[in-house]
Amino acid sequence: MMPGLAGEEVLKRIEGIPVIVVSARADVEDKVDLLLGGAVDYVTKPFDIRELLARIAVHLRRAEKQDGAEGGQVLVFRDLKVDTAAYRVWAGEEELHLTPTEFAILRQLMMHPSQVITKARLLDAISMDTPDCTEGSLKIHISHLRRKLKRDTDRDYIEAVWGIGFKMHKEQEEC
Repeated sequence: MMPGLAGEEVLKRIEGIPVIVVSARADVEDKVDLLLGGAVDYVTKPFDIRELLARIAVHLRRAEKQDGAEGGQVLVFRDLKVDTAAYRVWAGEEELHLTPTEFAILRQLMMHPSQVITKARLLDAISMDTPDCTEGSLKIHISHLRRKLKRDTDRDYIEAVWGIGFKMHKEQEEC
């Protein structure tokens, strides 16, 4: 019932993003079709916002457990390697020593290297590892992380996107 393109069509085009359908359609057939078509949940209007927030929290918790159940992974960006299970970071052959907050920030940025991660999303993502990190201290942690990476590799890896957040910095190809 969306203008322009039906929700079912939008759902078919979305990959890798969990979708909770919010709809006035209460028919079981509609719910079943959308859930089997890729939606992770279905909420019927009218609804209480607390219910929607609880459902979002449940899906985020499931996603965290699934990430942890994989036993970690090794993320690679240029010559950086992050072993998420062992909490270890290498730049080339050199192992870097990062604080838990610096590690959590780098892990999040390397999990989505081509995306700009907003400050709010970054804070939310690292809150399990570092619950005391605030927007003000986030800038300091990133500054320390950038300095450590630059000191050990003489390269810039993290790019600030003014007013939005941060992303991994791709090296410019030489002409």
